[in-house]
Amino acid sequence: MKKIITYGTFDLLHVGHINILKRAKEMGDYLVVGLSTDSFNSLKHKEAYHSYEDRKLILEAIKYVDEVIPENSWDQKRDDVKNHNIDTFVMGHDWEGEFDFLNDLCEVVYLPRTEGVSTTKIKKDLNQND
Repeated sequence: MKKIITYGTFDLLHVGHINILKRAKEMGDYLVVGLSTDSFNSLKHKEAYHSYEDRKLILEAIKYVDEVIPENSWDQKRDDVKNHNIDTFVMGHDWEGEFDFLNDLCEVVYLPRTEGVSTTKIKKDLNQND
């Protein structure tokens, strides 16, 4: 069984999120999603609209996602790859090169993002309508 992993906050779920999850799942048999916890988001100076628990529930309802694990720190990725027997690590191309340090453990793939959509853009658009 080929196992894939990706990471993200997955807040205000949109077509870009679905596209990367679908493309990641197409690369293997089992997709693990590392979901940023609320405390990790605080460390990154990000604030999610939905709580970790709600974002986890939403992701678990998506047919491409087989398992959701908490992402608590930047440093856990090597352990996650080992502990979950990951074959391929997938991230959006905006992270190009950032996770190449995992190449000794698994294949690292950077997928193109969906143009014109992002959680940041959604939040900005919503704030303009206030």
